Amino acid sequence: MDSSGLMGRKSVDDIVESGEGEQQLSKSLGALSITAMGIGAIIGAGIFVLTGTAAAQYAGPGIMLSFVLGGIACAFVGLCYSEMAALIPVAGSSYTYTYATLGEFFAWLIGWDLILEYAMGAATVAVGWSGYMTSILKSVGIVIPAQFANAPGTPIEGGGTALFNLPAVLIVALITILLMRGTKESARFNNVMVAVKLTVVIAFIVLGWSHVNAANWSPLIPENDGTFGHFGTSGVLRGAGVVFFAFIGFDAVSTAAQEARRPQKDMPIGILGSLAVCTILYVLVAAVLTGLVPYKELNVPDPIAKGVDVIGIGWFALLIKLGALTGLTTVILVLLYGQSRIFFTMAQDGLLPKMFSHVHPTYQTPYRSQALIGAAVAVVAALVPIHILGEMVSIGTLAAFILVCGSVLYLRRAERHMKRPFRAPAVPVVPILGILSCLLLMIGLPLDTWLRLVIWMAIGLVVYFFYGRKHSVLRRKEGNLA
Repeated sequence: MDSSGLMGRKSVDDIVESGEGEQQLSKSLGALSITAMGIGAIIGAGIFVLTGTAAAQYAGPGIMLSFVLGGIACAFVGLCYSEMAALIPVAGSSYTYTYATLGEFFAWLIGWDLILEYAMGAATVAVGWSGYMTSILKSVGIVIPAQFANAPGTPIEGGGTALFNLPAVLIVALITILLMRGTKESARFNNVMVAVKLTVVIAFIVLGWSHVNAANWSPLIPENDGTFGHFGTSGVLRGAGVVFFAFIGFDAVSTAAQEARRPQKDMPIGILGSLAVCTILYVLVAAVLTGLVPYKELNVPDPIAKGVDVIGIGWFALLIKLGALTGLTTVILVLLYGQSRIFFTMAQDGLLPKMFSHVHPTYQTPYRSQALIGAAVAVVAALVPIHILGEMVSIGTLAAFILVCGSVLYLRRAERHMKRPFRAPAVPVVPILGILSCLLLMIGLPLDTWLRLVIWMAIGLVVYFFYGRKHSVLRRKEGNLA
């Protein structure tokens, strides 16, 4: 490959060496914290918000199969992520892996894509968090005016429209401050929140199972209404593409590689462990929910709470809302964390301004990058409706996953004798199945989602050619060698 051309790439050794320079992130995360981080990102909007919407609009009770499809695709991709995270234990996720294989240009594209995935994902969940918090406060007599709890233009009861979403801004600001203060403290907070969330989810499964009406599962896959993606087999596929938003957690886990104490062991455990736990819980929750409530009635922002109403235990409804709140909080935390680490690595490579790679001398976090990201996400969460935000996330996730699978294929050929602390099994079958699974889910997404991705990537190309390419550390190094 011509290193002076568009496809210039780093060697794996160069990438690992660049992660061991002067600006160090603290190695404070073990396998348990990394697994909890993954669970924190995966269990959230998928269970507490998107399950009901996808069942009501696309898959019916077949939403259980949608989660199985998503889990299978993630299993193939997760094995590839585990190999790459153990092989290249630095921050940056699929951006870094692509840099080592397909070159700088494709690395930039995937890094720009991840900005869309993580920032819009955090904003989406912040808006969902706002809805649950508003509901909880209302139940104890504290009412947040509707005009300050929704996106501008949203009709409100009694006339008029909303101005901005204040609770969404506040939660993003609080988590941003926490992340700026330190990774270890943030991980401890996340571990506690994950424990609370898992308790609530398991309680819903256990208590709800005895109240399930099996008739609600029939037919498992409702007949297609003549439109692709509206029930039938295509509806299950569309549902899988929509709820795939909820599987981005293990992608975020890979951004923690540089802060793992034993990345060669901790990263595979964290990635595959969190994925396995969450896929099982997703399928069980979907089964219980669609068994409690007819799927046509689940197109609400709080479907789990609606399921709890059928169970008929009043105090449990409040507990579920609190569990949803903690679940959504951990998702926001991990997404904001992951976004700053990707910025950190891209800035070290010269593709973004140097300020994004500056580490605080005391807290050892990229605090400037974290602050700017938090501010941008807060503005988006305050002003953009949740349905628009949610549609912009899944396709970016799937595109990143495809490139990671391709990276494993490439390195197995280009660097055959390199020591791999963790090896994905059955290569090339597993990476190829990962690529095909992701492509299948992308095909099921709406056309509008594709158009937004194209526009976003076009903006990214402009930024790259007018800034990133000119300031690239790799290109400067190659120029000096020449």
